[in-house]
Amino acid sequence: MSTHAKRERLLLADLLEAAGPDAPTLCEGWTARDLAAHVVVRERRADAAGGILIPALKSRLERVQAEFAAKPYEELIQLIRTGPPRLSPYGIKQLDEAANTVEFYVHSEDVRRAQPDWTPRKLDPVFENALWVRLEKAARLLGRKSPVGLVLRRTDGQTAVAHRGTPVVTVTGEPGELTMFAFGRQDTARVELEGDKAAITRLHEEIKAFGM
Repeated sequence: MSTHAKRERLLLADLLEAAGPDAPTLCEGWTARDLAAHVVVRERRADAAGGILIPALKSRLERVQAEFAAKPYEELIQLIRTGPPRLSPYGIKQLDEAANTVEFYVHSEDVRRAQPDWTPRKLDPVFENALWVRLEKAARLLGRKSPVGLVLRRTDGQTAVAHRGTPVVTVTGEPGELTMFAFGRQDTARVELEGDKAAITRLHEEIKAFGM
């Protein structure tokens, strides 16, 4: 049975292949080639991937990522498509699903939404629920730098508190759109913001998402 992570992995590979190495992405300063190199390094070079979270390792990450970005683009796509090496912890189905479902969804949208003619992608209810479960668990971490109180609300009324405080801004949307918002893609997320106008402006100007 195909997992969400595996399906999103294959979609990401297809999107990167179709876009071409020089295509823009929503990741500031990154082309499709840079994004592909990031994905490969993240799951194949644990010695460097720590730089995603640990500032002291950032220079090593950048060096290794640049080395991978210099490889033939087709090779990077194939490495993404075939998945992690045999001994990688990402090879464990449960860990792959937990760590990569959102990762690959967000990066697939990074490629799609950077194109001028992109349209919203219809997600099936099971996948939407999977994204919501992960967003609920990560909401406090993702929203920890919010300058105002922040509540994420599904269109069916379910909510997750991302940051306690006042005034409160409530962000409403489908799970996929809320995920994009929480991961720093506010400019393309199809969501509605409710609350004090000054608080909404401050949120747009100052919020920082965790990870990429």
